[in-house]
Amino acid sequence: MSEILQTTIPFDALSEARLPGISPLDPTDWIVIDEAYDGQMARREALLEGRRATVLAMDERARPAARELLETVLAALDARADFIAAGAQVICPDGRRVAIDWGDPLGTLGRLVQEDFCLLEKRGEEHVLIGAVLCFPASWTLAEKFLQPLVGIHASVPEYTEDIARRVQRLFDGVRPERPLWRFNALWYDDPELHQPRSAKEPRRVSPGESGPYFRCEKQSILRLPETGVAVFSIHTFVVARENMMADQNAPMASPAPSA
Repeated sequence: MSEILQTTIPFDALSEARLPGISPLDPTDWIVIDEAYDGQMARREALLEGRRATVLAMDERARPAARELLETVLAALDARADFIAAGAQVICPDGRRVAIDWGDPLGTLGRLVQEDFCLLEKRGEEHVLIGAVLCFPASWTLAEKFLQPLVGIHASVPEYTEDIARRVQRLFDGVRPERPLWRFNALWYDDPELHQPRSAKEPRRVSPGESGPYFRCEKQSILRLPETGVAVFSIHTFVVARENMMADQNAPMASPAPSA
C-alpha cells in the first residue's frame, strides 16, 4: 500500500457537490503544486516507466492537441518560480530534469505535473476520449474508456442520468478557451494508493458513508485549447488522512459527487 498524502485540500471539499457542480476557474489556479508533489511525481515516473500502456493512450489524430496542451502547460509553468526552463528541459521543484519530448507530449506532461490529462474531441454529437495520461485513476481504467464518448465513459455511474448526460455534453460544447471551468468529487477510501484502476465489471473499492480512513478528492478542470478546439479534462488528486481532513475542514461530511 503506497501512502502519499496531502495534509489539506485548498477548497471546501466537504461541501455538497452534485454533478455537474461547475464553477468558473481562475487560469492561474489550474496547475496545482502541493506538498505531495515529490511523492506523487515519483509514483508517476514509476507508472510511466513500468506500466505505460496502462496509464497512457493516444489516438494519432490527437497528436496536434496533445502538443498544444504541452505548450499550454509549459507556458503556465514558465510563470511559476518553482519550475526552471533550461533549454530543451525543465527543472522541476523536486530537482528532476524533464526533457521536453515533442514526440511524446502526453508522456512529457505526465512527468512534469501532478495532474492527469484527458483530451476529448467532438465527433458527431458527443465528445470522445482521444488521448490521456492517467496515472491516478479512481476506480476506472483508461483501456475501457479510450475512444469512448462521454456517455460510454460514464456508463458505470448510476447517478449519470440522461439529464446529467445532456448537461455535461452542453458543458463541453460551451466551454471557451478564455473561460475554463472546474468541479470536484470526493469519496472515502480504505486504501490511499493513488493508482486504483478498476474494470467496470468489478465492485468499487470505496468505504461506505464516512467510515474510510482516507479522503480522496479530485479537482477536475475543463478547458478548451484555442488552436485545435479540443477539450481538456484535467484531474488533480488529493488524498488526505481522515484525522487531518476532519481537523482541517471541521465540518460533517456531505454527500459527495460520484467518481466516474
